[in-house]
Amino acid sequence: MEHVIDIQHLSKSFGAHEVLKDIDFSVDKGEVVCIIGSSGSGKSTLLRCVNLLENPSGGRIIYKGVNILDDNHDVYAYRTKLGMVFQQFNLFNNHNVLDNCIVGQTKVLKHSREDAKKVAMKYLKVVGMEQYINAKPKQLSGGQKQRVAIARALSMEPDVMLFDEPTSALDPEMVEEVLKVMKQLAEIGLTMLIVTHEMEFAKDVADRVVFMDGGVIVEEGCPEQIFNNPTQERTREFLKRILK
Repeated sequence: MEHVIDIQHLSKSFGAHEVLKDIDFSVDKGEVVCIIGSSGSGKSTLLRCVNLLENPSGGRIIYKGVNILDDNHDVYAYRTKLGMVFQQFNLFNNHNVLDNCIVGQTKVLKHSREDAKKVAMKYLKVVGMEQYINAKPKQLSGGQKQRVAIARALSMEPDVMLFDEPTSALDPEMVEEVLKVMKQLAEIGLTMLIVTHEMEFAKDVADRVVFMDGGVIVEEGCPEQIFNNPTQERTREFLKRILK
């Protein structure tokens, strides 16, 4: 399999506090990897290090054979290859839905507005939001905002999509509509790295589940193995607590 991203000996400290310790893992093309673990285990920090919203303290992030932490690497170009979906949507409130999905393409990828609109409409259709193109974010529900945020990230046609607990800010009845869209993306073979507390979703959709605790990867494997037959005591304790 072709690694899209290969993370080697990654560490991250905030002052004296070591949040990530010697993290090694990779994401293959077309793979859906779900990262699970309790709050404070380092999951979101890992995701933020992958797209360099946080600067790792040590280690390597290999993308297409190049360590993007090398001084001379173009971080900006690398970031355009990663779609990021946040907990809090982070939409541009002064833009309507369509322009939210166009602005990155025209400004960063230098696409014409006409081409950008075609791409935006394609992905707004994928997430079921094409009829809301003129709405402003404040007119949308949380679930609709998150679907627009997914379409906006997809409009950049990234190599990998990163999701940081995309349902944690949503009301329970809206969670399902967002997870449904993410399931569809998995079915069409999109490469995804997802930090989530939705265990049923991870069980159903992930090719691989990574369990983190205390800034380390405790265990990783296919959902069947992690959920039904974990080898580590810490994994068993976490799942017992969360699935009870």
